[in-house]
Amino acid sequence: MLKGILGKKLGMTQRFSEDGTLHAITVIQAGPCTVTQVKTLEKDGYQAVQIGYGDVKRISKPMKGHFGSMGPFRHLREFRVDDLEGVERGARVEVTIFEPGDKVDVTGVSKGKGFAGVVKRHHFSGGPKTHGQSDRHRAPGSVGAGTTPGRVTKGFRMAGHMGNRRVTARKLTVLAADQERGLLLIKGAVPGALNGLVVVRKSEG
Repeated sequence: MLKGILGKKLGMTQRFSEDGTLHAITVIQAGPCTVTQVKTLEKDGYQAVQIGYGDVKRISKPMKGHFGSMGPFRHLREFRVDDLEGVERGARVEVTIFEPGDKVDVTGVSKGKGFAGVVKRHHFSGGPKTHGQSDRHRAPGSVGAGTTPGRVTKGFRMAGHMGNRRVTARKLTVLAADQERGLLLIKGAVPGALNGLVVVRKSEG
């Protein structure tokens, strides 16, 4: 059984629950997706379902042969499955695979912030603001370790490129699944910018 779908982040809003609690929610345009390939243990060495999402004008000839009469699709993603029963090439995948109360993991690409210093990137407190320290306010401080080992340790937190990375928000709650409009309402924030691609899959465990 397929446990995931592709979509795009439409934005955030808020919603009251029945007990009057106000929740921040993310609205995702989930699907519809199409099963473009079914991978089996005998042929491919593992079981997975590949689905396509989004429109694209031009594709290569190999991709045309791969899609056949379907598509073309802008995005392709694979989902590992334990059971391939009822899964066929060309089948549609919609938000109906989710129900209110389901726990899901949402994966997206975080917003790129460009080159950022340690205060913004790693929440350093900065240097002293007085006693003659006029140029240390947002500096990282010492990064060395003396004569031994005589180099900067790998992985040391420094200034650098911030954001634009694959991020997964885990165990978020589905508040509603609107089949008519293909919308998925998820409690809380998910990674990515508006109209960015997100992968929604049911949480394991």
